[in-house]
Parts: sequence; C-alpha cells; structure tokens
Amino acid sequence: MVTDLGTDAATVIGDAPLTWVVGAGGLLGQHVVRALRPRGVLFDAPRVPWADPAAAARTLEQTARRLVASADGRPWQVVWCAGAGVTGTSAASFETEHDLLVSALRGLEGPREVMARGAFFLASSAGGVYAGAGASPYDEFSPTRPLADYGWAKLRAEATVTQWAGGGCAVVIGRIANLYGPGQNLAKPQGLVSQLCAAHLERRPASIWVSLDTLRDYIYAPDCAQMVLACLDRARRERAAQGVGDSLVVTKILATQRAITIGAVIAELRRIFRRRPAVVLGASPVSALQSRDLSLTSRVWPEIDQRTLTTFPAGVASTLQDLQQRLQLRSH
Repeated sequence: MVTDLGTDAATVIGDAPLTWVVGAGGLLGQHVVRALRPRGVLFDAPRVPWADPAAAARTLEQTARRLVASADGRPWQVVWCAGAGVTGTSAASFETEHDLLVSALRGLEGPREVMARGAFFLASSAGGVYAGAGASPYDEFSPTRPLADYGWAKLRAEATVTQWAGGGCAVVIGRIANLYGPGQNLAKPQGLVSQLCAAHLERRPASIWVSLDTLRDYIYAPDCAQMVLACLDRARRERAAQGVGDSLVVTKILATQRAITIGAVIAELRRIFRRRPAVVLGASPVSALQSRDLSLTSRVWPEIDQRTLTTFPAGVASTLQDLQQRLQLRSH
C-alpha cells in the first residue's frame, strides 16, 4: 500500500476505502485513525477551524468534495466523530454542530453510483438518546427519550444522516456507551475514569454529581474504534449486495454489554491506585438529566460484538499511564 499524504490522491490496493476521520483529535477519532493505519488509506484532510463556524462549514464541504474526487471510482468512507457538546451544553451550540454536519453531507452528495461506493459512520450517544426511556437494558429497538438537549441533538443528527442516506450511501449510526481511554480531553466535563485518574495523579479530590449506584457501560476507546471499522466493513458488504437504487441505514449499539456501578469503578481504582480515590459527592442541576441505569445490550450485527475486549482494569491502567505521561510533559 502506498499513501501520499501530501496530495489529494492516494494509491489504494484492492478495495481498501479512502477514509476521512472527522474529529480525529477527539477520544474516539484518534483511536480510529490508529486502527486505520495498518489496514486502509487515510485521506489527507486539512484541519477544520472549529472555532469559526462559517470557515469550518466551508472547510467541511470542500474537503468532502475532495474526498469523493480523490477516491476516483474506488470505495470511500467517512467516520464522523466530531462534536464538543456534552450534557448541559446549550441548544445554540448543538444547532451549530448540526449545521456543520449538514455542510459535510452536502459536500458528499453526488450521482447515485458514486454515493453507492461510500459509507458514513455517525458517532451517536446511547446515554444521550436512552436517558429517560424507562426500563433497561436498552437495545437498538428500545424507545428513545432524551432528557437533555444533548440527547435531542444526537437524535436530530441521526435523523439527518438517515434522510441523507436516501441518496445511496450506506450509513451506520453507532450509539456508543461511555467511552474512556488514553487521549481523553480533560477540559470537557465528562469521562469519569479519566477524571478520577487525573485527580489521583494531581493529589486532589474528584467531584461526582450522581449516586454511586448509577450504572454505566464503560467501553475502552481503542476497542470501540475497532468495532466502528468492523461496522463499516459490514455495511459496505451489505450495500454492495444491493441494487444501486437501494439505501442502507443501520443503527448499532457499541458497548461491552456489562454495566457496572460508579461504586464498583471507585473500588477498582482503589485496587489499582493502592489507595482510595479522594471523592467528593455533590449535587448539580445536570444530575436530573442523568439516568440511574444505562445498561445496554445489542441485537443488531451480533458478530461485531464477538471479540475479546480490553478488561476494565487493563483499560484503566492504560488510561492512568497516558495521563501520567501527559502531566509530566505539561510540567516540563
């Protein structure tokens, strides 16, 4: 395989898709990029100026057009991992994020035979869309009922890509459990495992705003990245077996399917740290937007789930080591 990352063109052996990872600097995006390096061709995309929405929209649309042109009749795919919003983010911010998604989709549009060679993965949030849905565990056929703007924004994005898929591109909507792992942005008010590890290394207490019996499914980001690529592989196979006039949209939960309580997380971290994490329990208006039990299971494409996942202790140890290295670099 030969890749020229200095030009738009790339030489692809066989049917390896030319792949654009949007949000490559985020937790999931960076691990998708790492998983892609040995197996495919990464599109040489420019940095998106996210802080300037108008410029970001132009960049996304223009880059999308270059992606399809650079594929030059070969398969292409987009992994959309972008989005800085969390529970508690304003509705206006989510409106901007949605506009940017629409800009990218507009740039990907083309003749149906070109669209049929593409695949699009949308990273959505299982916790966001099922937060108020009632009895768990939730699967792909459970009713959705967000409790916050964050969840409604995810459902809107899902609806947008579903409608866009009518143009002929295969679409996979990944409703992802709680991601953790090396590379998490600690500036965002999320990521319990990373926040607790950082607090431990900095010798400070960590604040927890929900009950210790809250159940969450924690999936290690590198494992999730491999599942994302497996979903795209499956989607392209199914789309290739269809006629050009057909469309394909699949919603898939990506999770370990083994929820644990926050209390159990703290107990595991105590074993790894060899001392109890300093935790301060508190109350926050955001707590009302959180479900007590977000246990998940998947009934779609079960072969995607038939893999050996990183154990929680191993994932925490890796996360802790990454944070330790980052904090050391910051101090120099």
